[in-house]
Amino acid sequence: MKSLSFFLFFFFIIFSSSHPQLCYSHSNSVKNRITRLPGFDGELPFRLETGYVPINEESGAEFFYYFVESERNPKEDPIILWLTGGPGCSGFIGLAVHMGPLNIQTDNFDGNLPALVINPHSWTKLASMIFLDWPVGTGFSFSRTNEDYFNEDNQAKKQIYTFLRKWFLDHPNFVSNPFYMGGESYGGKMAPLVSHEIVEGNEQGINPQINFKGYLIGNPSTVQTLDKNYVVPHAFGLGIIPEELYKAIQTNCVSEDYQKPNKAICAAHLQVFNKFVSEINSFGILEPVCSDEPPTSLVGVSKLHRSLEETTDISCITPDLLANYWANNHITRNYLKIKTGKVGRWHRCNFNFATFNYNRSIPSSVPYHKNLTTKGYRALVYSGDHDLRIPYLGTLEWIKSLGFLVLDPWRSWHSGGQVAGYTMAFANNLTFATIKGGNHLAVTNRPMQGFDMFERWISQRAL
Repeated sequence: MKSLSFFLFFFFIIFSSSHPQLCYSHSNSVKNRITRLPGFDGELPFRLETGYVPINEESGAEFFYYFVESERNPKEDPIILWLTGGPGCSGFIGLAVHMGPLNIQTDNFDGNLPALVINPHSWTKLASMIFLDWPVGTGFSFSRTNEDYFNEDNQAKKQIYTFLRKWFLDHPNFVSNPFYMGGESYGGKMAPLVSHEIVEGNEQGINPQINFKGYLIGNPSTVQTLDKNYVVPHAFGLGIIPEELYKAIQTNCVSEDYQKPNKAICAAHLQVFNKFVSEINSFGILEPVCSDEPPTSLVGVSKLHRSLEETTDISCITPDLLANYWANNHITRNYLKIKTGKVGRWHRCNFNFATFNYNRSIPSSVPYHKNLTTKGYRALVYSGDHDLRIPYLGTLEWIKSLGFLVLDPWRSWHSGGQVAGYTMAFANNLTFATIKGGNHLAVTNRPMQGFDMFERWISQRAL
């Protein structure tokens, strides 16, 4: 009888370890070890986990995530929860387009399932990273209740904190690791908001106690009017508009909201300005103007050739575009262990959601930055200097408004023996950096420089 019991116990252990998709935690979360992905040749050389975490069990709302363990020393290396922008952009973009361990290959694309290759500049070489589909309605996150598909800043930051607490309860071996929040674009606004939730939770004794150390954000949305009003001087500095138009706007639009000007003469000048901007890619002024959505709503592999034939400009076959084909393939969903029947069409970024379903209820994240940094938490704010959506000039302006002492004035920093951008260091552990030539998502088109910046900052070294 004892030998039979031992055999059954041994069988259970072996069966459970070989079928991780059947591993349910006490918090009703689901996590799956993924060893292969469609489009990637062979086994993944890093440890990938996908899963769902319920953020509202009554309404049936669940966040989907990708977790990649550090390739260096996962027992001790930092953990970063990374928030993409939108709101409504999938965490998969962080995993396979931005700083994650994979890249979507566009060279010699033959019309089949997009190929995945290793990103040699992945931040997961130094840290474990969670890439999150937030809020509900983004990527593979879903709910049984329609009301959950409408959201706003205050609710979103609490839901992300709920996700994080439950994730650590399911992964207790990582609770003691240094933890950082991270994000870009609108995720760069949410990162300090969630950081504030974490710090308050820790101070109130809420378990698990998260070993929070700081945050890092790229081209962050911060103060909407400030972000937008610096587009004009940045466009002039980049040679997009003539000096006459720049001076006319500066003279006639004093104290105006550039999005909703009151004076007719200001509105007229801004209309001319917007015509110039509409002709270029404001996310990266040197990049072609392309759609990240397929030219047809039919994105299955059988329709891929026809869709690509409609994409006449070969420069518009981008990783962002091909992500739609990869994630909407039924084979991909099987590999990722996506719950069937919960999500229809996958979007890289659901801009309808961002426009109609999300209320930007917190007008400024600057008070959160000041609260966190004056408490001693570390912060890195970086900007691609070719971004016309959230110009670095506006970002530097709100940083200076904090009133912190400048410890290291404006200087160049280097990568690969060349100037990679410019940086300033402020009191209270706040660092600002530009990435020369970087777009709105600067790490995407300057991956080596982005990795070098991250490696120095996360190691607590000066850029």
